[in-house]
Amino acid sequence: MEDALDKGVKAEWMENWYDGLTYCTWNALGQDLTEGKIFDALDTLEDNDVKVTNLIIDDNWQSLDNPGESQFHRGWTDFDANKQGFPEGLKHTTAKIRDNHPNIQHIAVWHALLGYWGGVSPTGNIAKKYKTRLVRKSNKLVGGTITVVDEEDVQRMYNDFYDFLLDSGVDSVKTDAQFFLDLMDDADDRRRFMKPYQDAWTITSLNHFSVKAISCMSQNPQILFYTQLPLNKPLLMVRNSDDFFPEIPASHPFHVFTNAYTSLLTSHLNVLPDWDMFQTSHPYSSYHAAARCLSGGPICITDSPGDHNLPLIRAMTAQAPQFNGSTKTIILRPGTVGKTIEQNVYTSYHEARLLRLGTFHGAFGTGTSFLGLFNVSECPLKELVRLSAFPGVREEGEYIVRGYSTGEITTPMRLGDEMPVVNLALETKGWEILAAYPLESVAASSQDQKVAVLGLLGKMTGAAALASSPGIEREERTGRLKVGVEIKALGVLGVYISTLPALSVTDNVMVVIQERGVPPETVEVSKASDKILEIDVETAWRQMGLKTGWANTVKVVVYVK
Repeated sequence: MEDALDKGVKAEWMENWYDGLTYCTWNALGQDLTEGKIFDALDTLEDNDVKVTNLIIDDNWQSLDNPGESQFHRGWTDFDANKQGFPEGLKHTTAKIRDNHPNIQHIAVWHALLGYWGGVSPTGNIAKKYKTRLVRKSNKLVGGTITVVDEEDVQRMYNDFYDFLLDSGVDSVKTDAQFFLDLMDDADDRRRFMKPYQDAWTITSLNHFSVKAISCMSQNPQILFYTQLPLNKPLLMVRNSDDFFPEIPASHPFHVFTNAYTSLLTSHLNVLPDWDMFQTSHPYSSYHAAARCLSGGPICITDSPGDHNLPLIRAMTAQAPQFNGSTKTIILRPGTVGKTIEQNVYTSYHEARLLRLGTFHGAFGTGTSFLGLFNVSECPLKELVRLSAFPGVREEGEYIVRGYSTGEITTPMRLGDEMPVVNLALETKGWEILAAYPLESVAASSQDQKVAVLGLLGKMTGAAALASSPGIEREERTGRLKVGVEIKALGVLGVYISTLPALSVTDNVMVVIQERGVPPETVEVSKASDKILEIDVETAWRQMGLKTGWANTVKVVVYVK
């Protein structure tokens, strides 16, 4: 395997794949999948100005035997899509999608590691072309026997299949049911297939799709420690939990809880945890959205056509300006994987306690610490939150904490302070995201100014829009306070300035973007706090007709005298 990985396979920057908004067909379009349903769903997203970057065509596109049977009794027959739902073939479907929706950069298709839930059809064209073997499954899921491509032909089969997919306009895959390798009843079969299938899939997906592959149902030890632990290949996107089940109310708090705790392990592997898709119009939609934003992984929605919570989608995403003058939709992904914090490691799901999910964005000392709090119990809860709960805060640092839902900020505080940061009350299904921002103290003749850059306001993880650490200084020649920051997306930028209540925005504040002064009406004091300056970068950008440089970032400088 190492020899194969050394032959031209290398880590690549895949911004769209990791940071683009993804749409999946699974819960959205049901199991009777057709290309017409996919076209309609994408058209509806476009009509609602929801521009996804990645599309996953999930289960039920493949050609299978035994129509009408359960998925565990159906086998894979041919590489191309089934004729009932895709009469002109997969290539026609993807070509039409790319023609009508140029914002979609990557199209993935679902398949099981062994082909399908029921393996390979013994009478199909795949079984005729490749050597197969009959294996017995464990009764832990569904017993019986299935036909699979044998170990000596699995590499050739995967090469041929992924060649077909590339030729059909598919450039990524979601490979599911990988734990089936561990459900083979015969120890000789498990030993025979475990490594060859993992090697064939890993090598072939890297050669064909680079990092654009999602590993699903793959958290059995033989895969965790053979495929997902080694560092000799690029970061692999891996499903971090069981599925999102929209119709089961009790599953939603447990889904978030499970992901937060599973990330204690997966954050130490060579993977990017994927917390699975969710729907934005659902009783738990904002609950799931907040968790996905903090996860550090991808965000994938599976909305039924026309059933979209647009304000929620805007809270998860932002428009990123591009060198060619256009914009694209991105998610604001923190720089570290979200996981339950150390103080909560031994808290049971059944205790009446808030789940605390922590992550961090930026450089140590100047970055932002996020703490998500989720009520996973069946009753309202109230808890005190101290600064020590936030990951990455420094002993010598001074911080302010801002609540996403209210926009309220605390007074400056340090780790040694006895008073808690927040007294937080959450109803059932309730959640909140708190962000701790380090303060930079700038000396002045009359009163020192304490400053923090908050990132994009109105976004769940708005500080993740910062492309680098802000520069905060006092100009020697003019004596002005200068706050410079680069952001990778447009929106309303927030800057905390402790002396702002005593200043006039008109007389004392000047803001420039890309070295040009912004319209005065795009700068104002926040209604939530008189110490926060709001700069509507998106409105100013469009009014001024600005463009980015090659780095696709926006340079904002605030001068305060």
